[in-house]
Amino acid sequence: ILNGLNVEIKRGQTVALVGSSGCGKSTVIQLIQRFYDPLEGAVMIDGTDIRQLNIKWLRQHIGVVSQEPVLFALTIAENIRYGREGVSQAEIETA
Repeated sequence: ILNGLNVEIKRGQTVALVGSSGCGKSTVIQLIQRFYDPLEGAVMIDGTDIRQLNIKWLRQHIGVVSQEPVLFALTIAENIRYGREGVSQAEIETA
């Protein structure tokens, strides 16, 4: 349960949520991405309750790096290429 959490993040600012296991980091991220909505209170962006925003649009504007890396059952090159159309072999090798 999160109670009284208030975070202000400036446009373009990079933020990391760190803390011990079970302290609510994943819960905060899931609320921000609207994987579920709060039972009480609201998650606001620029004064707007995110429940009023299109979920697809919202998620396109949030970058999340998970705690655990995920690799698909593909080649390393295909994993690097995943989600990025038009990437060249040279860019994959640089990555």
